[in-house]
Formats: sequence, C-alpha cells, structure tokens
Amino acid sequence: MNYYRNLLARRTEDGASAVEYGLLVAGIAALIVLVVFAFGGLIKNVFSGTCTTIGSQASVSNSC
Repeated sequence: MNYYRNLLARRTEDGASAVEYGLLVAGIAALIVLVVFAFGGLIKNVFSGTCTTIGSQASVSNSC
C-alpha cells in the first residue's frame, strides 16, 4: 500500500503541460475563425458604407 502512495505522491504535476497549452491555443484560434466568419460580412458592409459616404462628400475622387 505504501508503494502506491509513494507512486501517487511523485506524480503530482505543477503547472500546465505543452499539450494543455496547445489545446488552449487551438481553441482560441477556432474561436477567432468563427468570429471572423460570423461577423466578416457585417464588418465589410460597415466599412463599405463609411467609404461610400466619405467618397460622396469628398471633393477628390477616390476608390474604396
């Protein structure tokens, strides 16, 4: 019984391992991809509308 206690006592780990950090980075990357696909069209339309408004009020012709 003492053998198992000693074995478990030696297996305590402090901090995160590289695998856990890799999973965290993969999760964040997946979240960024989802946000870009979900809001990409909306953001494009907002910038396009802003550019059109500025272009119509400017005295110099510009392309967006």
